[in-house]
Amino acid sequence: MSTEIHGDAEHLELLGNAKTKYPDHPDDAKLEKIRWKGGDSTVVHLQCPEYTCCCPKTGQPDFATIHISYVPKDFLVESKALKIYLFAFRNYGHFHEVGIDRIARDIFNFIEPTYLRVVGDFNKRGGIAIVPVTELGDVEKYSSRVPMPALTYGA
Repeated sequence: MSTEIHGDAEHLELLGNAKTKYPDHPDDAKLEKIRWKGGDSTVVHLQCPEYTCCCPKTGQPDFATIHISYVPKDFLVESKALKIYLFAFRNYGHFHEVGIDRIARDIFNFIEPTYLRVVGDFNKRGGIAIVPVTELGDVEKYSSRVPMPALTYGA
């Protein structure tokens, strides 16, 4: 059995840092990435069941499970940095659709994957479930190949 280390972890500042500082705004959050040497046959699925944000009008809290799926090209997003980045939306007032689009574009622009999908499965508010989906990259090739996550529609 080989003990070869895959990925370049030396440059990561958040992973293994016991003094994590949580930003108050997504503009202040820092994503980190790891070099990917695999091919395009891998799909990475990430799920954040504890996403919170607030309504830009009322300030009332909103809760969601965020599903992120992507086909990496040269980089992977580092999961602790992603967790801290998503936490930064906690007090950031935005409509669900705007937040999901921002998350997708920030991640896409940072790691430049072949394909990316971000789904926000928000808890119901006023009896309406809102599930925004943003897809970027080679949508035509991958959208039908990458399964949608099981959604609760705010149940």
